[in-house]
Amino acid sequence: MTDPVRLAVVYYSSTGTNAEVARALTEAAEKAGAQVRLRRVAELAPQAAIDSNPAWAAHHAASADIAVAAPEDVEWADAVIFGGPTRFGNIPSQLKQFIDTLGGLWAQGRLADKVYSGFASSATLHGGQESTLLALYNSFHHFGGIVVAPGYTDPAKFADGNPYGTSHVDAQGSIPVGDETREAARVQAERVVRIAGRLKATAGE
Repeated sequence: MTDPVRLAVVYYSSTGTNAEVARALTEAAEKAGAQVRLRRVAELAPQAAIDSNPAWAAHHAASADIAVAAPEDVEWADAVIFGGPTRFGNIPSQLKQFIDTLGGLWAQGRLADKVYSGFASSATLHGGQESTLLALYNSFHHFGGIVVAPGYTDPAKFADGNPYGTSHVDAQGSIPVGDETREAARVQAERVVRIAGRLKATAGE
C-alpha cells in the first residue's frame, strides 16, 4: 500500500487572509488522506511597519506559533502549494525570499518531479491574482516540477473563475474568506493530492 502523499502548504500572510486560505487547503488535503505540513515563511518587514497596521500586528502575533518554513519542508514533500498576497501583480518579497533559499536543493535536482500549485489574494477584483500565480509558476518550471492547477475541473471553479489556483478578493480586509473560496481550495487540494498520489504510486512500481 502506498504511503500517504506528503504535502507542504507554504504561505505568506500579513493580515490573515492567506493564512485562512492555507488552513482551508490544509484541512481539505488532510480529508483527502494527505499528511500535511502547514508552514509560514519568515516576515521580512521591520516591526515598525507591522505595528503601523493594527490588522497586520494582530495577525503577526496570532501566527507566532505556526512553524516557519525551511527548505527541508519542501524536500520532504511530494507536493507543495505556495501562496500569498499579490504585490504589484507578483508574489510578495517574503515568499520570493524563501523560494530563493531553495537554490541548494534545486542544484541537486531535489526539487524536480514534485507536484506544485499556488494560491493568491488581492484587494480588488482583477487586482493581479492571475498574474501572481503565473509568475509563481515560472519558478516551478525551473525546478523541473509538475504544475497542477485546478483548471475548470469542478463546477465550483466556475464560481470563483480562476483556473490557475485558489484566489480571494478581500477588499482591504473587509471581505472575509467565505464558502466560494473554501470550495475553490477544496477542489485544488483534492486535485493536488490525487495527482501527487498517482505519481507516487507509479514511482513505486
